[in-house]
Amino acid sequence: MPREKKFLGFGRNILFTGMTSFLTDTSVKMVYSVMPMFLMSIGASKTSLSLIEGIAESTASLIKAFSGFWSDRIGRNKPFMIIGYGLSAIIIPLYTFVVSPLHVLILRFIERFGKGIRTAPRDSLIAGSITGGESGKSFGLQKAMDNSGAIAGPLFAFAMLSAFPENYRLIFLLAGIPAILAIFVLVFGIKEARKKKEELFTKFQFREFPSKYYFFLTIIFVFTLGNSTDALLMVKANDVGVKVALIPLVYLVTSLVAVAVSIPVGAFADRIGKEKILIAGFTIYAVVYFGFGITTSTGAIVALFALYGLYSAATDSIQKAYISDMIDENKKGTGLGIYNGLLGITLLPASLIAGTLYDKVNSSVPFYFGASTAALSAILMAVYCCVYRNHK
Repeated sequence: MPREKKFLGFGRNILFTGMTSFLTDTSVKMVYSVMPMFLMSIGASKTSLSLIEGIAESTASLIKAFSGFWSDRIGRNKPFMIIGYGLSAIIIPLYTFVVSPLHVLILRFIERFGKGIRTAPRDSLIAGSITGGESGKSFGLQKAMDNSGAIAGPLFAFAMLSAFPENYRLIFLLAGIPAILAIFVLVFGIKEARKKKEELFTKFQFREFPSKYYFFLTIIFVFTLGNSTDALLMVKANDVGVKVALIPLVYLVTSLVAVAVSIPVGAFADRIGKEKILIAGFTIYAVVYFGFGITTSTGAIVALFALYGLYSAATDSIQKAYISDMIDENKKGTGLGIYNGLLGITLLPASLIAGTLYDKVNSSVPFYFGASTAALSAILMAVYCCVYRNHK
């Protein structure tokens, strides 16, 4: 791929991909920050809420693996991104017209289906645009831009809820605007880089990927099993005493921290090793979820959401950067697609377990479960480091 001129220290594709994600995440988080309260206002239980999230994410996640492989097969990423982001732009305003949790499930599935189409090709485009071994920094920018959108979205939602209390449908309608703007940035800002025919990955075989890749995916599966939908964190905040109108702002704290530290953490991971940062990230998650399990203080909730942002910066983008480093150039879309697919598929049992424990046992148990799986993941990651210490 020709060397790209850098803007603000990043290549054109990496920067404009980040801008596309920022605008889309602004739309998605405007909706997501109020969706739990909206669903319960139209009769959904906490179990139903978790089930909707789990089905939408998990079923659509199967597409992530296929889209990643198909983008490797044809050597193009941008068409998948246009379709995927386009679906979000179409679906988000349609939440305005739903009258039942089933309608939300259908729209949520289609919108997440779009995410499934775009995610692996987008990550592959980022991976293929990285220069100088700065995978952690580059994926860190993507994470920072995602979370900048996650700041703007809840802020807009908070402003509208303050001006128009419980008018969730107005939020859904206006949320479509940034998503449409994202399509223009994607179409005119990002350049496709076609691969030569002999470079294409045309036939999937398990042995094409190293054993450490599958060991790493096993660790991710264990961790994700206890990493249920963030919607339950918002419900817990409300149960503890945070007012509904303030919940978008409380959730905003997570994104503020993630934006502030994602690029520095990514660059630090490039220097000291991504494995060490992941162990720290899993450990932080265990502490956060244990805290959610025991706290009855609104002040503690805010602090935990802040710490949750640090966990997010130390895991999400670092995992993708680490997989990008260990996989050959022509297989990055497939490898990242399988990873993204695994995350989504595992979210269904994770959300069902957490929602059921919340409804049927008590509000603390699902968080203790998540803390346990995270602690186990940190231990497994340490074992992984010992096994593959001399493997590059």
